[in-house]
Amino acid sequence: MKDSIFTKIVNKELDCYPVYEDEYTLAFLDINPVSPGHTLVITKEQIDHLDDCSEQLYATVFTTVHKISTHLRKTLRPLRIALVVHGFDIPHAHVHVVPLYTGEELKLANRGEPNPDHVMLSQLSKQLRIK
Repeated sequence: MKDSIFTKIVNKELDCYPVYEDEYTLAFLDINPVSPGHTLVITKEQIDHLDDCSEQLYATVFTTVHKISTHLRKTLRPLRIALVVHGFDIPHAHVHVVPLYTGEELKLANRGEPNPDHVMLSQLSKQLRIK
């Protein structure tokens, strides 16, 4: 697999604005932030999908996410912190830690009144149930 931009950051080939680093993860400010303090937590090892991480590395990523989230809340005082994992932009496991100052930043809270399809939800629940 070709080195991702995040691998180049880990290898110090590209600069970043670091916030935290340990043996397995690196956290740095997003250069195209949704809001001030928008931080990316990445694995130092290039892994395409977050769910391809070992259980230990996955736990380590979210330990780092917790450190960053807690620090952002104390330092910047947003109303909430959003965690976003979508992985479409860069093929390297990462979590967006996004301070929410208005609640409008991600628009998830403004989806209108629910109109659930109970049949579909029941079928999908059965299909996805972990045994």
